[in-house]
Amino acid sequence: MDRILPAGAHGQPAESFLTHRDKAVHEYGVSRETESPLDRPSAVNAGGLHAGDQNAPLPRAAGAYGQPARYGYGTPLPQQPVAAVRSSSAPASGVPAEHVSRETPGGVEDDPPLAMEALRAVQILNPSGEIVMPRPDHPRVICVANQKGGVGKTTTTVNLAVALALHGNRVLVVDLDPQGNASTGLNVPHHAGVPDVYDCLIDNVPLAEVAQQVEGIPTLYCVPATIDLAGAEIELVSVVARESRLARAISGHPEKFDYVFIDCPPSLGLLTVNALCAAQEVLIPIQCEYYALEGLNQLINNINLVRQHLNPTLDVSTILLTMYDRRTRLADAVEQDVRNHFGAKVLNAVIPRNVRVSEAPSYGQSVMTYDPGSRGATSYFEAALEIAMRGVNTGGTA
Repeated sequence: MDRILPAGAHGQPAESFLTHRDKAVHEYGVSRETESPLDRPSAVNAGGLHAGDQNAPLPRAAGAYGQPARYGYGTPLPQQPVAAVRSSSAPASGVPAEHVSRETPGGVEDDPPLAMEALRAVQILNPSGEIVMPRPDHPRVICVANQKGGVGKTTTTVNLAVALALHGNRVLVVDLDPQGNASTGLNVPHHAGVPDVYDCLIDNVPLAEVAQQVEGIPTLYCVPATIDLAGAEIELVSVVARESRLARAISGHPEKFDYVFIDCPPSLGLLTVNALCAAQEVLIPIQCEYYALEGLNQLINNINLVRQHLNPTLDVSTILLTMYDRRTRLADAVEQDVRNHFGAKVLNAVIPRNVRVSEAPSYGQSVMTYDPGSRGATSYFEAALEIAMRGVNTGGTA
């Protein structure tokens, strides 16, 4: 006796329905009821990334920061070497060449996604040392400052320093934040009792006695910060020439670095003033959120005061947009406002929200060494290269 489907379902016997389904499976190799998410038109957006891939900003019509590489995340690798994929006349899927759409892009973009990621990783890690970023003709002291917390100051400092050091530059990172996050990101000991930047500011200890070489990167050094630095704001009040203590310590270092990055605390106190007096350039990371713009005028006013009274050579040379989320219109609006206001000072490279960037410090690494093939590492590499190129093109300042 045939089982009848409930009223209103389809109005046909179940066995007849199963017969038609089995016929479809036999003819097409898959049930007509089954629909792959990748087959739906809405699953792929205009940028060529599948829905759910939030790691890369979309390209701008005006070419604000260039076309991101087309990475087909989630595509399985063919069981053959990359060279064979490049040289094969038939696609890796096994479809004859005459049936391939003419719209299919050619060249290196046809490489499997893991091969593309491996190529980016080799370029960023630079194990052979063949890729060299231009070195400035004189040391560039760059203060990374923004009194708003959580905008990516420490992350930017660590990753730019590692990127430049991996490509032929001698770099020093001065951790001026009592939280010591830059020291953590570079895996430099900064527990109580370790000689740190506090000793240089208060007790005039030479910077060379405090700086530590970063493990695995011979040309990168870090001056750590311990919890002792939290009391330096009060102790510096009564010290002679309190605003220029850090400047004297850096200038007295016997070794000349190509870059000195100073990671500032999220405030505009004496530690930040010391960094502004010691630096020639200010790099301001700006999170692509509305609140990030609110305190920007106050920061610019303080920089202008330092320039007028303490350091006439100080210049806001670089603006870096961080935590860009392409899913929101707000991020695009903030970017346009910043670019309209600061013009050419804004780097073309934009740092997207990327989970690898957040994970790296928990392993005592920068994202450049933790996951060199990620979008976060690629974006910071592009930002470092742009800073290096700008410095060469303008005679040492970006």
